[in-house]
Amino acid sequence: MTALPPSDSLPADSAKAWKADLRARADRRNRQHPAGVHPHPDGGASALRHGRIQEAPYDRTTPHLPGIMKTPFHVMAKPVGAVCNLDCRYCYYLEKESMYPASGSMRMTPDVLETYIRSYIENHPEGDVHFAWQGGEPTLMGLDFFQSALTLQQRYAGGRSVFNAIQTNGTLLDDTWCEFFARHNMLVGISVDGPRALHDVYRRDKRGRATFDDVMRGLGFLKKHGVSFNTLTVVHRANSGHPEDVYSFLTSIGSTFLQFIPLVERKPGPVQASSGLHFHPPPFPAQAEADVEVSDFSVEPETYGKFLVAVFEQWRRRDVGRIFVQLIDVALANHMGLGSGMCVFSETCGRALALEHNGDVYSCDHYVYPEYRLGNLMHHALGDMVASPEQIRFGNAKRDTLPRYCLECEVLDLCRGECPKHRFTKTPDGEPGLNYLCRGYRMFFNHLRPHLIQMERVIRGMVNTSDLNARAK
Repeated sequence: MTALPPSDSLPADSAKAWKADLRARADRRNRQHPAGVHPHPDGGASALRHGRIQEAPYDRTTPHLPGIMKTPFHVMAKPVGAVCNLDCRYCYYLEKESMYPASGSMRMTPDVLETYIRSYIENHPEGDVHFAWQGGEPTLMGLDFFQSALTLQQRYAGGRSVFNAIQTNGTLLDDTWCEFFARHNMLVGISVDGPRALHDVYRRDKRGRATFDDVMRGLGFLKKHGVSFNTLTVVHRANSGHPEDVYSFLTSIGSTFLQFIPLVERKPGPVQASSGLHFHPPPFPAQAEADVEVSDFSVEPETYGKFLVAVFEQWRRRDVGRIFVQLIDVALANHMGLGSGMCVFSETCGRALALEHNGDVYSCDHYVYPEYRLGNLMHHALGDMVASPEQIRFGNAKRDTLPRYCLECEVLDLCRGECPKHRFTKTPDGEPGLNYLCRGYRMFFNHLRPHLIQMERVIRGMVNTSDLNARAK
């Protein structure tokens, strides 16, 4: 296990850059993105934040119009459903293909595409509009599909700016793709789990072959064409013990925006196995379940906490103002009362939905199961599905079903119970609904808190850079 470096003051030579950078970002956040509900981060989806990729735009209140949402939402569009050219061992979405055995080609049709784009833009009547494309592997749709999407967006945009982001495994990228991304200012999230030895443990193709070289080749095309990109790294059993190696590698390949998501999947029970599923479904809120084992590739709670602490220490010591780590940004925003940019760290959720290739809409990317299907956008208004009583209950359950152990926790304002998908363990007094990663997050957020206090003081002008320089000495 990697030893954790000691915690000390913010480096003096970083104070000025940190103050200028975060003050600008905080001002922009207050001006454009008031606190509210936020979209889902997991599963590799990325959209836009401050001109870069995150999970989606922040919420903002809009005037009430019939059939139009007052609070914008985010949709994770999957034009090829679960189809992918890779066969990553830990991928929870590949098995969703079994839900559509009679659909034939798992490709979004032109009429579904147009209906989605029109209704999504109509329900976001003010400001910029942000689309996010995911899968499966969305590049399997080909360039013509995305060119059609951009054409339709301009048709329905009404003069507003429309932005697109795509999450890809990177293996199919070439000059043609990356010239297209650059020409249309598309932001790209590329999935990479660290250096070769760590990345290739679970990220394999359909023939079981390693994918690292293909990903690096694709990344090379992105750089060649000047495409803005960030990295999405799944933290699992194999790479979680090597935080310094992972962080150093990601920054060495040119990533300046880093997203880390924990891998937590449970082994299937007899019912799931008989249905061809590889993982146990998420728990129902606050309902006790029989003990279910986590998969052997899931990250362990304490190891994940140490991973995050080590990443923070590396960033703090050398990369403040140059590298941006999503979890640190989100924790700072929550600490300052600005609202989270990730639904898992927000008080409630339910505003980040998943769209399947045939138009089916689900409550969340991690809840693509029949009982969480809200309808089909070819037959139901998208805004009505988002505002349905079922979806409102789904989102509010994140807050309303927290066990007392969480409600009394010193880092509740930073954690908010994290994702309901991971709330399948019991508290020390036996109450259901505790997050599997609780010990790790508690470790990380308690380590972070003194630094968040210092950062807030810098941003709010309560401490000047000379004070920080003197303190560092």
